[in-house]
Amino acid sequence: MDIYGNTEIVNALHQMVETGHVPHAILLHEDDGGGAFPIAVDFLDKLYGGNPRVGKLIHPDIHFVFPVAGPDKPVSLQFLGPFRDLLLENPYFFENELYAAIGIEGKQSNISVNEARSILERLSLSAVEGGWRTVVLYLPEKMNQQAANALLKMVEEPPQQTLFLLITHAPEKVLVTIASRCLQLRIQPLSPEADAKVHAAEAAGNIVLSDLFHDMLDAVVAKDLLTALETADAVAEIKIREQQKQFCKLAGEDLRRIFMLQKSPSLARLPEGTADYYRQAASALKPTFPRRALGALDRTLLLLERNGNQKILFTHLVNQLYTFQNP
Repeated sequence: MDIYGNTEIVNALHQMVETGHVPHAILLHEDDGGGAFPIAVDFLDKLYGGNPRVGKLIHPDIHFVFPVAGPDKPVSLQFLGPFRDLLLENPYFFENELYAAIGIEGKQSNISVNEARSILERLSLSAVEGGWRTVVLYLPEKMNQQAANALLKMVEEPPQQTLFLLITHAPEKVLVTIASRCLQLRIQPLSPEADAKVHAAEAAGNIVLSDLFHDMLDAVVAKDLLTALETADAVAEIKIREQQKQFCKLAGEDLRRIFMLQKSPSLARLPEGTADYYRQAASALKPTFPRRALGALDRTLLLLERNGNQKILFTHLVNQLYTFQNP
């Protein structure tokens, strides 16, 4: 994970590890999407001696906690897969992107007393690797009073080699009983140049995903089922599930452009330099194809969010697209 700026904070965190003076609770204050996670993971990499599982977000003694929502009082562990995917794909994600990734957009999220009890239960066990145990808590301002009360004793007097690493967007909204126990550090906002780099990387990834869908469509039009299935395999092999969801979303945007070209060409808005491709696709695809394909993509995206098997989902998607065009 690339870190842009904040050299003084990064060095200070490293020095804490090197001198053995690691606070039991640290509160990192970032702007939304401001880069606290790369700094936190870098710090933990140092704390855990360069263990490669830290960077992969799978170290058994590092527990990630974030606001969730649901009728059955869920906890973060139930959403850990999409959270990891999002963080690995884009460590500079915005809060609303997290809620989209875990499927709770528009719902009232919080860190509940159930979550606090889950944290205490995990911390009651010995460290798997015999070293530090860490709770990385994203948005402690979403913690309700009951949860704070349940955690207060642990934050105030944690067992040896236990660290609470909190990331907030609004330190003034963090309950005083929690914030007062933390060393507070301000993560400086991204510079315009750094912000451009972050978004350029995201845009480059989107281009690759769009190219995969174009290859898939070209193969369907050419009645080349084998090549179409190979593109399905390529999408299924993407390790980050959030990128597979993004593939579906970008493909949906493409299909809407093709639909508009077929129905109302004057209203179609095409990205610069792509008009020829979309016009050729609109001419080659059956008029019923875009609408039916959109339905298939929406279904694929829904099942991805429910952790369906990627290989099966994208193979089925290609078979559907092929049948829509070549009955």
